Amino acid sequence: MGMLDIFRRKAEPVETRAVPVGYTAALMAAREGWISGATGLAELTAAVQMSVGLWESGLSLADVTGADMLDRRTMALTARSLALRGEAVFLIRDRLVPATDWDMATRYGEPRAYRLGLPEIGGGRTETVLAGEVLHFRIGSDPAAPWSGQAPLRRARLSAELLEEVETALRDVFRDAPLGSQIVPVPEGSADDMATLRAGFRGRRGAALVIEGVAQAVGAGMHPQLGKSPDQLSPDLERTLADKLLSIAKGEIYAVFGVLPGLLNPATTGPLVREAQRHLAQWVLQPIAQLMAEEATIKLGANVLIDVVRPAQAFDHGGKARALGAMLQAMATAKEAGLSPETVKDALGFIDWAE
Repeated sequence: MGMLDIFRRKAEPVETRAVPVGYTAALMAAREGWISGATGLAELTAAVQMSVGLWESGLSLADVTGADMLDRRTMALTARSLALRGEAVFLIRDRLVPATDWDMATRYGEPRAYRLGLPEIGGGRTETVLAGEVLHFRIGSDPAAPWSGQAPLRRARLSAELLEEVETALRDVFRDAPLGSQIVPVPEGSADDMATLRAGFRGRRGAALVIEGVAQAVGAGMHPQLGKSPDQLSPDLERTLADKLLSIAKGEIYAVFGVLPGLLNPATTGPLVREAQRHLAQWVLQPIAQLMAEEATIKLGANVLIDVVRPAQAFDHGGKARALGAMLQAMATAKEAGLSPETVKDALGFIDWAE
């Protein structure tokens, strides 16, 4: 060994670890989804707020059995939180206290403890509780983060961005564009007369108005005597297809929330309105209610049932009446035939009429 080798630092060995492919990316994506999941896009549009309102009305109207804590106010809060945030958390005390923010510890993907931020008028406070003391409703959960939910707008971010951009652009046009303004040629006059004329027109004819002298108009090839019409400064929105894009974007948002776009069609009739109500209650709100009922059953220790379809009358009234008539006729026929109650019950169970 040479003299200089004593002062040379020995290179550290390279540590190699076996990491599943894509694990870091999946973890970062899950973390990003959790951080950004509290906010969505297009929340200020009427399309989103109408859809959220239908969720609120549907769940607050639901029949809740076995859980007095899930009153109508709590159900409405849950619906709005699920629609805009994808999850809702309540602390179980003598009543359900909504949480504004939360963090949790998990095991096997299931929450075991929560650190909740509770709202107070003088400023929120934090409380650490076990999972059994918390009702945690969530929809749209990802396998990478099954302990959190995703709002419909977060799952359809591109459509939400389209609606937001179109409505923002239309708002800016009607706020800033010189609607109704024209370039009008007038006879030549003194500088003071022209300034007075411009000031007089500006307040009456739009946000921006340009007054040209006749000489300038002739130079531009638009002399009034040649039959030239004044130049219109209003933007031509028809060529932008803004109306069609806005209708398409709204329809996509309605579909994301489970609202049939035809419900908002001006030519909608009664049957389509009823079908839209049935679709929203049966295919969107009732499955969410079933998830909520399972969570409440586990945490509250009672058999909780939540029914959205019956209070919303989201069923075919004529079909129900015909079914009832057929059932009564079948029972009368069974009684005349002397069938035992067990046989009749088995037959009703075969056609899903057991309950």
